[in-house]
Amino acid sequence: MKHVWIRSLFAGALAIAAAGAAQAETLNVTIVAGHPPVFRWVKHASETFIPAVNAALEGSGHSIEWSEQYGGSLAKVGDELETVEEGLAEIGLVSSLFDPAKLAVQNVTYFTPFVHSDATFVAEWMDELQVSNAAMKTSWEANGLEYLGGAIGIDDYLLMTTFPVNSIADLEGKKIGAPGPAVNWLKGTGAVGVSGNLTTYYNEIKTGVYDGVIVFASAALPGKLHEVAPYITKVGFGAQYAGGLAANKDWFDGLDPAVQTALKDAAKADRVAYHADLDASVTKFLGIMQSQGATVTEVDQAFREQWAAGMDNVAKVWAERLDSEGLDGSGVLKTYLDTMRGAGATPVRNWNQE
Repeated sequence: MKHVWIRSLFAGALAIAAAGAAQAETLNVTIVAGHPPVFRWVKHASETFIPAVNAALEGSGHSIEWSEQYGGSLAKVGDELETVEEGLAEIGLVSSLFDPAKLAVQNVTYFTPFVHSDATFVAEWMDELQVSNAAMKTSWEANGLEYLGGAIGIDDYLLMTTFPVNSIADLEGKKIGAPGPAVNWLKGTGAVGVSGNLTTYYNEIKTGVYDGVIVFASAALPGKLHEVAPYITKVGFGAQYAGGLAANKDWFDGLDPAVQTALKDAAKADRVAYHADLDASVTKFLGIMQSQGATVTEVDQAFREQWAAGMDNVAKVWAERLDSEGLDGSGVLKTYLDTMRGAGATPVRNWNQE
């Protein structure tokens, strides 16, 4: 009987071990970004997000083998959503800025310039709104994505030009490159806005395609834009939300809850680390560009008010267009600006109250 008991105990131990082995799994996960790791949000996907996921999964019986595909190796800028939606990658740094048709409501900040200059502030609230605002949440899910977090806040946009800007009249007839919806910021200035992105700005300025660009300091220095556009004007367009980390929803829904939690917690850690890094770099980067020959000037409040007042109310036009397409553009616009004002922002122009 003693031997029978021992054999039974041994068999039970084997069964438990086998069950544990069956439950343990190694996931193969591809993460994509159209931009290369020289840009801070991509760097932190590698240096913060992935290590945070791995650390959270230690001892859980789950692990991940990562394939990092950045710089257009699998998805070009603006193609990240489709790459993840189609299952060619499980996770992506999805640039809502460059996918305005599918993530229209996510671009609300780009249609409301001159609201707030603090990227950490804007990103934290926009991360919250992706979950709490029904239209924003639905937008991700309608494209087969699960929003993880990790809002990509963009520091206060600058105007970088090949010529000095002392007044708005100096922009008359000049070709200025800008990302996606930010082209609208040039309406009323006399400048000719051209849609572009960071991966092409340098060559387009150098070859005369653009006379300048609307860009942010934390990308301008790595992109060496001050070499070709040495006049940096701090207009105060404001910090923006450009996207975040998202997963293929079908894949995410099939994950063990422990893995789902690890991914979302890591995305939050990524947002915090990225913005701490960003905040520490902006003033430093402006100083470096200045030391290398750039001229940095800042406009006064009257200039800023003149620029904002001279624009079409692009926010209301945007919202009404989305309303006509069955999206709650006006609701998103109101919610965003009410949230910003409630948290302490003082917009130069209250776009939704006109």
